[in-house]
Amino acid sequence: MRVEQVNWVDIPAGLLRRGTPVDEMAAVARRYADTGVPVEWYMKEAPRTEIHVSAFRIARTPVTVGQWALFAAATGRAASQAPADHPVTGVTWEAATAYCRWLGDRLSLGVRLPTEDEWERAARGDDAREFPWGKAYRTGLANLADLGVGTTLPVGSFPEGASPFGVLDMAGNVDEWTSTLYAPYPGAPAEVPSTEHWAFDRHITRGGAFRHDRDLARCARRHGAYEPDLEAIGVGFRLAAPAA
Repeated sequence: MRVEQVNWVDIPAGLLRRGTPVDEMAAVARRYADTGVPVEWYMKEAPRTEIHVSAFRIARTPVTVGQWALFAAATGRAASQAPADHPVTGVTWEAATAYCRWLGDRLSLGVRLPTEDEWERAARGDDAREFPWGKAYRTGLANLADLGVGTTLPVGSFPEGASPFGVLDMAGNVDEWTSTLYAPYPGAPAEVPSTEHWAFDRHITRGGAFRHDRDLARCARRHGAYEPDLEAIGVGFRLAAPAA
């Protein structure tokens, strides 16, 4: 695929059932107790709120190594040694936004990172499903730790794991930057931290990577880049743009 040929998915305007109800938090923590994640880590998903999200476009898959290579060559950045059809990893938030500007200039289009709400809308669709493909987790629909691969796979390797809009890799393979800085949701429980001072970068990431447990593949799960080695933890990104 040439750099100009982004495979866009049109996401219509609609209601997002964002987050998780407070009274379901204990059950969520029990459901994923084997991952060792305490209930406090889920609390920043609360409360469940219906919000309107305007129409936008989002890339069907994350940015690949091959797409990144063109940008790297043009700007003097390091190229990845992974296969061209794998998602690029190890990209800082600043570099991801620089790629968006560079590509946007080439396409004469407002290319950018998705907001956190746009990302969840693209993953969740019109209902309150827990995973992009539905209510229940199934091994083999995403590249997460339970699959045992231990590294990235070609983008789009799990078509049965698509979101309701047909967006791929919204769970697993690489953790994805959004444009949103971490903050508690309005009306969040009092114990939710106002800042995540321990984060390497304060922008929210979504979806989980090949090294993560299945709890990070949940559509509502908010997290971030908590370690500086962004390649090791599998941080990548996908593109968004205004509606056509």
